[in-house]
Amino acid sequence: MIGFFCYVAMIDETFYQTDFEPQLIQEINETGYLKTVKKNDYVIASGLDKSDIPFVLNGVLKVYRKEESGSEVLLYYLEKGETCAMSITCCMERKPSEVKVVAETDVEIWMIPSSNLDRWVSKYPSFRRYVFQAYQTRFDELMQTIDSLVFTNMEERLYKYLLDTKQATESFEINKTHQEIANELSTSRVVVSRLLKKLEREEKIIQRRNCIEIL
Repeated sequence: MIGFFCYVAMIDETFYQTDFEPQLIQEINETGYLKTVKKNDYVIASGLDKSDIPFVLNGVLKVYRKEESGSEVLLYYLEKGETCAMSITCCMERKPSEVKVVAETDVEIWMIPSSNLDRWVSKYPSFRRYVFQAYQTRFDELMQTIDSLVFTNMEERLYKYLLDTKQATESFEINKTHQEIANELSTSRVVVSRLLKKLEREEKIIQRRNCIEIL
């Protein structure tokens, strides 16, 4: 996980968990703002020309990319201390957002105006390292996703998805319908339902109404 900051009522430099310069910390506090988002609500919608950049304080975000066919592919989760590298890229290149960011749980995020990014990357070495580390983390996760799509069968992909969701949310219970899971894996509800029953027979999960418990 990429360290960013923790906070209380007022964000103070003593709560930062990285080596940001004091002046950068001051600018983050002065230009950013706290935003709370309920589960399943949008943080960033695809196609937007400009958007503030979210840094996760508490909760989990999920990042999607929409294909030309209209289907959506789950790319990765964002946890506490992380930010969306793809959103940063779009903002710095003055391009519309190519992803959408949705709250997986109720979240608290510190929103940074995208107009600051170029200057901070140039001015502050610590922020430049932070952004590059975010790119590297996301690249590694995307490579794992590609490997999963190419080399892994759907049952293994589904079980990995469940384990990844458990880790991201820090909960053994996943409150999603079969259709929601199918959408995120770009497959059909029938396939997901069949494979979940198989995983249940193998005593890897327990299913309840709109809830899957990982054993």
